[in-house]
Amino acid sequence: MNLSPLALCLAASALVLTACSRPEPVPVPKGEASANTVAAQQQVRDTLPFDDETDFTLARRGLIAAAEVIDIHRGEERIWSAQQFDFLAEAAPDTANPSLWRQAQLNNLRGLFEVVPGIYQLRGFDLANMTLIEGENGWIVVDPLTAKESAHAALEFAFEHLERKPISAIIFTHAHIDHFGGALAVASLKQVQNGEVPVIAPEHFMEAATSENIIAGVAMGRRTQLMYGTELPVAADGYIGSGLGKGPVMGSFGILPPSRVIEETGERLTIDGVEMVFQLTPETESPSEFTFYLPQYKAFCGAELVSRNMHNIYTLRGAQARDALRWSHFIDEARQMFDESEVYFASHHWPLWGQGEIQDFLTKQRDIYKYVHDQTVRWFNQGLNAEEIAERITLPESLAQNWSTRGYHGSLKHNAKAVYQFYLGWYDGNPANLDPLPIEAKAGRYVALMGGSEGVMAAAQQAVDSGEYRWAAELLNHLVFAEPEHQSARALLAQAYRQLGFQAEAGSWRNSYLVAAQELQQGAPKRGVDLAAMRDVLAQTSVDKFFQSMAVRLKAEEAEGVDTQVAIRFSDLNQQYRLWVENAVMHFRAVPVGEVADADVTLTLTQPLLVDMLTGQLGLSETLFSDSLSVDGNPLTLLNFFRLFDQPDGRFNLVTP
Repeated sequence: MNLSPLALCLAASALVLTACSRPEPVPVPKGEASANTVAAQQQVRDTLPFDDETDFTLARRGLIAAAEVIDIHRGEERIWSAQQFDFLAEAAPDTANPSLWRQAQLNNLRGLFEVVPGIYQLRGFDLANMTLIEGENGWIVVDPLTAKESAHAALEFAFEHLERKPISAIIFTHAHIDHFGGALAVASLKQVQNGEVPVIAPEHFMEAATSENIIAGVAMGRRTQLMYGTELPVAADGYIGSGLGKGPVMGSFGILPPSRVIEETGERLTIDGVEMVFQLTPETESPSEFTFYLPQYKAFCGAELVSRNMHNIYTLRGAQARDALRWSHFIDEARQMFDESEVYFASHHWPLWGQGEIQDFLTKQRDIYKYVHDQTVRWFNQGLNAEEIAERITLPESLAQNWSTRGYHGSLKHNAKAVYQFYLGWYDGNPANLDPLPIEAKAGRYVALMGGSEGVMAAAQQAVDSGEYRWAAELLNHLVFAEPEHQSARALLAQAYRQLGFQAEAGSWRNSYLVAAQELQQGAPKRGVDLAAMRDVLAQTSVDKFFQSMAVRLKAEEAEGVDTQVAIRFSDLNQQYRLWVENAVMHFRAVPVGEVADADVTLTLTQPLLVDMLTGQLGLSETLFSDSLSVDGNPLTLLNFFRLFDQPDGRFNLVTP
């Protein structure tokens, strides 16, 4: 019996939360910024207030110790090196949008900072910030970064300069892995279970943290490689950051279940002598999120409800569009609830001091999301489609000239499309777009109409020469999909993508363009999935989530007429499930313990064995002879059932057929 199909089916669901360490730079034909790109960068310099150094002053304020060198290892492998970004100390080159470069420089100010006496932040150790709040008996840790390795490095650096006291509590502001993945470096599961270290999180945290990406995880994981540029070398013409931070540390991930869940806005807790007032902000930046206020410090933690950029109403890795109007509402609620705040700090970027400054910041953050919402709705009610709105919408000067509302992570264009999608979906009402031919079916026809590949290349080259890179990309995309082996077309499309990437102000756009250019010449990524890094998160994931993931991988064309029924019992959880296929659809249902499951074959195993199987910790021989697994019935029936499921590895092409 071979159980690898089961392991692969279940394991793929975790792909979006896994990745490899950033590769060492490799020689890749890149090209320099074109004259048109140089002119575009100069226009940015002429348009925005680069002489305003306020953010640099604020970002350096309270520095206790600079972290000049941050080398983080997972075993023998170096997975993070902060000093590889030291080239950002130079002036912006023509291969980067000066506005994005400025944001990358600010995000590169790394070390231990005092926000106010009693509140400290570690910045530059990961994509997010770790905040330490001094309690009566120990340290309250807010958002312990992405990985155990980065969280450990940050804490050790902090305790070189602060008193090494016990961890008295952990706060997860929301359910994204860069804010909880390093939890097991801060406390153990046993410490949480015995009440030694309470964990505070917003309601529905565990559900959101372990299942947001489980259904579409494979596709999201592949798209994440473009959005975050995980395969790009760190360089002035490569990866410079995400806009939200330097980048996530891809080490070993974990999670701790909350021992105290915040269920209402206005709820108050005193944690290790520190009073906190909470505001729930669900279905904004995260499905589960809160902000909080510290009355004794007059300090407001904005979590990721607000940050020093325009965030994503829709994220390019793929996700449901977020509710921009609700997002704006919760920012305004925070602005009013915590109007006495004299200091603001958050899960990303740098703090802000002063009541007036904070109120102005929150007002502009509130209005960026409401402006995009209202103007998009205004235009689609006048008949414009998403692309037309994205091309037309512009910000008022008060928001356009404000650094904290620039599109470094989200962008004005794709956020406008997200609002359109939120209300009206993918269809723009034009029947020509109701059932269009897919790209591979129409690409060859377009190429033929344009006089064949030579005609397309001539028109595309003219577009590139004149700086019309978007038009060149559209032309060449048809040619590449019609003739995938046309190397000149791939090279010219890569050239157009690079110039678009160099000009992009959003880190997500820059990375997407540059990765696409790289893949046109190197192919899709060859790296596999490091599921071992996810073991501690998967151990806290309910097993029904894995069955949901299996259902969306059923090969319907092979499952028609199949009526096999499989029972799976978890001996350690006292749970059992029945799985069956009906009408080429896989169903599953929990069966009460003690009730005989009506099944052709029964598999009994433990949850740890399941996790070890899907993370590759146990090989086939170890699995078969494990005391934690048994099969009641014909093993061949079980094997044939599991063969009905796809085994996606997330390494499919995106920029080529």
